[in-house]
Amino acid sequence: MAHRKFHGVFPYLVSPIDERGRVKDAVLARLVDDLIGAGVHGLTPLGSTGEFAYLDRQQRRGIVEVVVQAARRRVPVVAGVAATTIADAVRQAQEYAALGVDGILAILEAYFPLPEDGVVAYFTAVANAIALPVVLYTNPQFQRSDLTLPAIERLARTDNIRYLKDASSDTGRLLSILNAVGDRIRVFSASAHIPACVMLIGGVGWMAGPACVVPRQSVRLYDLCRAGEWQEAMRLQRGLWRINRVFAKYNLAACIKGGLELQGYEVGAPLAPQMPLSDAGRAEVKAVLAELGALPAAR
Repeated sequence: MAHRKFHGVFPYLVSPIDERGRVKDAVLARLVDDLIGAGVHGLTPLGSTGEFAYLDRQQRRGIVEVVVQAARRRVPVVAGVAATTIADAVRQAQEYAALGVDGILAILEAYFPLPEDGVVAYFTAVANAIALPVVLYTNPQFQRSDLTLPAIERLARTDNIRYLKDASSDTGRLLSILNAVGDRIRVFSASAHIPACVMLIGGVGWMAGPACVVPRQSVRLYDLCRAGEWQEAMRLQRGLWRINRVFAKYNLAACIKGGLELQGYEVGAPLAPQMPLSDAGRAEVKAVLAELGALPAAR
């Protein structure tokens, strides 16, 4: 079966949930439609910005269903699968595949640390359970059992493990991965990296929450990198980096949801026990979005 190749800007979508725990379908569908209209190359529900760790099974399924239906095959949808057990991860991957996603972002949650063999077994099982491309997710800052370079090299031998999203801030690590796996696994960066630099060393794009609130600017940056217009790309990148600096000070989901609220999307607050954006944080996010031209015009 031929699969769509993943590249470019994939916003990590927020999960709008109302006070009764229901997915706010219309809000999420509108966000999907607007992001596609802004030129993004794909969508990732249930990433870290999507608060996957705070959602129950029904909410996760609802998020994926809305995104797949709203996307209408215009761009690939790569849904996050996160679990502590192989059985649960496999069930999620198969369920989302049946809903019509184009790929799976595989995330390993661990309470007890796992040896490399256990980590490899988890991701291999997810890949073997579906016929879709798999994106490995690695984040040394938050994961108790992360993907080491030797583990990534082993997983690169599995046919449908084709991509990796690295959420560390170590671009040297990314270069080591690229050197080790060549064309077998394509690399996406996260907002913790400087995306233009990752594109320069061979990355294919980035999967990141901030792209939800600055989609047009993110797509412009990607286009400049693809065209090799590095001076202009870095000029834009320097401006966009201000939003990353603000987000690093506060809860990521709170920042993205707060930014989207400022743009007119009623996505609500982050799920408890996470705290909503403070007044100071809201003012900072608003100021940066205004500087970047990412707020609606005053009426």
